[in-house]
Amino acid sequence: MRTYIGVDLGTSGTKFLLVRADGSILAENTQTYPVRYPHSGWSEQDPADWFHAAMRGIRALLEGQDRSAVRGISFGGQMHGLVALDREGCVIRPAILWNDGRTEKQTAYLNEVVGKKLLSEYTGNIAFAGFTAPKILWMKENEPQNFARIDKIMLPKDYLAHRLSGSFCTDLSDASGMLLLDVKNRRWSREMCAICGISERMLPRLYESYEVVGTLRGEIAAELGLSASVKIIAGAGDNAAAAVGTGVVGEGGCNVSLGTSGTLFISSEQYREDKVNALHSFCHADGGWHLMGCILSAASCNAWWSDKILQTQDYAAEQAGLEEEMGRNEVFFLPYLMGERSPHNDVSARGAFIGMRPDTSRRQMTLAVLEGVTFALRDCLEAARANGMHIARTKLCGGGAKSPLWRKIVANVLGMPVDIPQTEQGPAFGAAMLAMVGCGEYSTVQAAADAVVRVRETVQPDAAVSARYEERYAAFRALYPALKGVFPALALSGK
Repeated sequence: MRTYIGVDLGTSGTKFLLVRADGSILAENTQTYPVRYPHSGWSEQDPADWFHAAMRGIRALLEGQDRSAVRGISFGGQMHGLVALDREGCVIRPAILWNDGRTEKQTAYLNEVVGKKLLSEYTGNIAFAGFTAPKILWMKENEPQNFARIDKIMLPKDYLAHRLSGSFCTDLSDASGMLLLDVKNRRWSREMCAICGISERMLPRLYESYEVVGTLRGEIAAELGLSASVKIIAGAGDNAAAAVGTGVVGEGGCNVSLGTSGTLFISSEQYREDKVNALHSFCHADGGWHLMGCILSAASCNAWWSDKILQTQDYAAEQAGLEEEMGRNEVFFLPYLMGERSPHNDVSARGAFIGMRPDTSRRQMTLAVLEGVTFALRDCLEAARANGMHIARTKLCGGGAKSPLWRKIVANVLGMPVDIPQTEQGPAFGAAMLAMVGCGEYSTVQAAADAVVRVRETVQPDAAVSARYEERYAAFRALYPALKGVFPALALSGK
């Protein structure tokens, strides 16, 4: 049977899946690489690390497999990162990542001087610190010599596609997060290019996520033991790829992702713009659109709490027996370790524990971390409801979805059934599905989803627990406004 490779280029590592056309997974592996933090609030990576990880990962993936069966490769990838190439195709500086907070000044310029009204008119969105356009402005202002060398601007996953195929490309879902795309009309915004001091020639060719952008370079194919006829498909931003991988396509589907960051993703067949700009309005990988709320720290909060503070990676042991305490916890956690995007758009926001007493326990604080992330996602859900979206149930994916406790917290805080897909590798699986569509295995993304996406488990909310969480969420909602004025001074003190 024909097989397809899905690549999920993440922040801490890249995941690889080898998937049959029927959706069964033959092999998987993960390759890791470092993130560099050269200054407080900065976050960078070397794009060469992504490429070398991809070569290692694909070789490992194919060990003992029928290489002749591979038909296509596609990608899901961390969004918003700035990869700048010179005329020789060399990387000019380390990539500035999605969670980098250095662009506060440039973001304010775009929102306050250019103006949110014009930005929404040009792109369907306002500026957030993590978006690509503020990074370009930062580079122009702070590294003019490097800026003058820019010949091409790319996104992280597209750098992989470029190295594998030679194509200079991106897809519409990932491009939506650059603040350079006219999302409604699915084309580059000339106005935004002018504002950022770049030409449209510097930007990649736009493709739908399921379209073929090229084939494997001969030397790459030989090194991997694959045919040079293997197709490279555009792929999608990680959240759109995860949505495809969980079957959230068409009208009114919802997916919650508990990865490094957290997202609430709602698919739509029609273009919708959040009039108060709390949510992102992006193109979807199925050819439609979506609204998305993004919190910058999700499963990374639990990793921080367990790995760095408690100094344990036995997450299951830490969470054991906490189910009975759901909705009864007196401790709150604000999950703003990297600032926050949706719905607050506040790079100065900081994480905080609130409500501790002399008898507060380690267990209460562990539970508070999981609840705080989920409350922040509930904030995004309320923003979607304010836009007239009616969500009855959701899919759940990402590393955090492996936790039975966290799955129950999500169901009860959101107050809806939560479907757990057969595979937890949403972005990589979605990427493999896009490769299937690009290679003609299925006619549409919807057809692929109908054929291969399966639900393994459904977690139902408990009425009594949900009622308790409604009270706790009301208290949580009051905390950010109360602390908003304090955060800027805290942020400055850390510089």
